[in-house]
Amino acid sequence: MEEINVHSNNLENIIIGTLGAKWNAQGTRILRYFIDFRHKVLNLHKELSAPELDILQNKVDALMASWDKKHLDLQARNQREAGKELAADMEAEAGARRDELRSILGATLNHDDTVDWDVLKSHEPFKVPPFAAPPGKPKDEPLPAEPQVGFFDRLFGGAKRKESEHAERCKKIRAANRQKQDEYKRKLNEWANRRLEFDAELQTQNAKYEARQRESNADVDRLQTAWVDGDPEAVIEHASLVLDASSYPDLIQKDYELAYNPEERTMVIEYQLPDPEQLPLAKTVRFVSTTGELKETSISQKEARELFDDVCYQICLRTIHELFEADTPGHFQNIAFNGVTNTINKATGNNVEAVIMSVLVGREEFLAINLERIEPKACFKTLKGVSAASLAGLAPVPPVLRMDKSDRRIVDARSIEIDHDGGTNLAAMDWEEFEHFVRELFEKEFASRGGEVKVTQSSSDGGVDAIAYDPDPITGGKIVIQAKRYTKTVGVSAVRDLYGTTLSEGASRGILVTTADYGPDAHKFCVDKPITLLNGANLLHLLEKHGIKATINLREARAAMGLAGATAGKK
Repeated sequence: MEEINVHSNNLENIIIGTLGAKWNAQGTRILRYFIDFRHKVLNLHKELSAPELDILQNKVDALMASWDKKHLDLQARNQREAGKELAADMEAEAGARRDELRSILGATLNHDDTVDWDVLKSHEPFKVPPFAAPPGKPKDEPLPAEPQVGFFDRLFGGAKRKESEHAERCKKIRAANRQKQDEYKRKLNEWANRRLEFDAELQTQNAKYEARQRESNADVDRLQTAWVDGDPEAVIEHASLVLDASSYPDLIQKDYELAYNPEERTMVIEYQLPDPEQLPLAKTVRFVSTTGELKETSISQKEARELFDDVCYQICLRTIHELFEADTPGHFQNIAFNGVTNTINKATGNNVEAVIMSVLVGREEFLAINLERIEPKACFKTLKGVSAASLAGLAPVPPVLRMDKSDRRIVDARSIEIDHDGGTNLAAMDWEEFEHFVRELFEKEFASRGGEVKVTQSSSDGGVDAIAYDPDPITGGKIVIQAKRYTKTVGVSAVRDLYGTTLSEGASRGILVTTADYGPDAHKFCVDKPITLLNGANLLHLLEKHGIKATINLREARAAMGLAGATAGKK
């Protein structure tokens, strides 16, 4: 029987039956051909028949064309429905996101903004990696049963042959069993040795992990203590923890700078406000079936401006509220909030950063406000906040209090002259001159990368001696440098102080430079920490790199300072 060819764009959805024929009573002639089809997606069934195959082929082609069109129509209807659903979802999502933005102030009022110091600590136990299970003990192959020895076996000598064969087979099985057990014992012994090595290494790794964990948790304790004591850097770090923990909608990027004036007990914050163009402005979303596009209709410009203004005023009040609430020791009595945005200077066409809202508020005045019942803009104006009539215009305003981004500890650098013949004994230099000398050296070191090194005011408590700003995007950042003109071994306490300073400064690395050397505890403390120790030999090598000759003679230095039998006490 000849075949029927089926042509369709959806053959994977069509079940094709078997071509059949109906014969006459004599079985000599085919009266009709028939074949059935099912469409799984359209849920249609059709049986076709015809007296001739070519007529049946024409009917099949017509059916397939009809079903292909119906399938396309169904896809179009589904696409329209899906498009309408997507449009409805987008419209609802935009409305929900606007509602969320309108409630960002209220969302924090019932939240405790104080820092949970324990959450900052690591309590995760050391994770023990898996170790392979011991090898399984093999089962011995059982010995065969005793052979059946009959009368004729004994009569014709077959008994001895059977007994001998049985004994030989038992011997081989016993030998194989012994070999398997010996191999098992060998593997078990190897496994036990590996387990001992694994346990020993595990104990070492666990000890290191717990040591790092204790040190990390101790850092948190030190930060908490410094914050309670009112250390300015710790107060700023605490405020950063508070603002970082504040949960905002995704549209609000928490980008800010903080400055704290302990004398005036004032916290200044510059907060990057959101881009008004990024707010959810869609009011309606319509699916255009003819093009398959989604057409958005935005809220009015007036509504968009009001939304942006409302969001900015809420961010301002929320930030002030969170900082005051979390400052339980009362370190600052005033907060200055400057709302900053990036805009285009209409005169130059360049991007500029401008303050578009600014307010300075006292603790008592702010805490007397019932934030649950206020209108954000009216509250901001009552607090004598400064802003244009509409923030959406991004009009710059003079801030009530500017952030002083300079480090007040920075002092003017001094150039230190040393003998060109290399006779200067660095260990005998005046400690202040030694600090400036180290600053000059690192200025040369960082100069090729466009870096900058500044000397800070001297302090007797191991504070910062110099700050380097390395612009390298990968290895650079803020680097704390301390110079110790010692004549005896530098102990671990100096290294520990540098590490604490590095953390409180928010620096990426700390460098300790000394004319002497470091004890083993100092080197051990630096493991896995961003601390670099440069001893006298390293210092001389660095000087030689930059074409400077000098010497370090600790004995002469101690004698010159009258410290022959004592440890130098300053720098």
